[in-house]
Amino acid sequence: MQKFTKITAIIAPLPLQNVDTDMIIPKQFLKTIKRSGLAEGLFYEMRFDEKGNRVDDFVLHNAPYTNAKILVSGENFGCGSSREHAPWALLDFGIKVIIAPSFADIFYNNCFKNGMLPIKLPQSDVDQITEVAKRGEEVSIDLEAQTVSFGNTQIKFQIDGFRKHNLLNGLDDIGLTLQNGNKISEYEAEQKQTTPWQYEYGTNYGS
Repeated sequence: MQKFTKITAIIAPLPLQNVDTDMIIPKQFLKTIKRSGLAEGLFYEMRFDEKGNRVDDFVLHNAPYTNAKILVSGENFGCGSSREHAPWALLDFGIKVIIAPSFADIFYNNCFKNGMLPIKLPQSDVDQITEVAKRGEEVSIDLEAQTVSFGNTQIKFQIDGFRKHNLLNGLDDIGLTLQNGNKISEYEAEQKQTTPWQYEYGTNYGS
């Protein structure tokens, strides 16, 4: 997982409440377990009509938002089913930060596991950032300082210390486990001495 420290980028406004995971990535795109290629299905039913024609006024179809790396949206973002394809699709498009007043718990947790930063802010701050987004201006996110900055304005956000540490160091669940690689190897070496039968292959336990 890539480290997350700072980002300065265009922010796309999606001022909708209850954006659920089926809106983020519809069910027909869940046939793969690969994390690449899912950007095609991101917000598909908002980006395209029933005949597959592009909806030109959808925000991510229009410059400068085609290169957005930050998304600002409404309350309860990521509600619905627990599909991990939702953060995968956002990340595959290039979205690394989502700002909203609140998130669904499972989606919120899945973001951190995939190296994305979900930021919870009061509605008044979200409204202010949405106006900046509508003007097509860039916003800077500093995870270490826990700030969202634009113009002469700086807004502080809160984040759990453990999750912050993992993002700053690019640690997912596997990475956290591998930090204890030496201890794991020592344990296995000891086990091979004290309980060697656990490491014997081809043993007929039925005899």
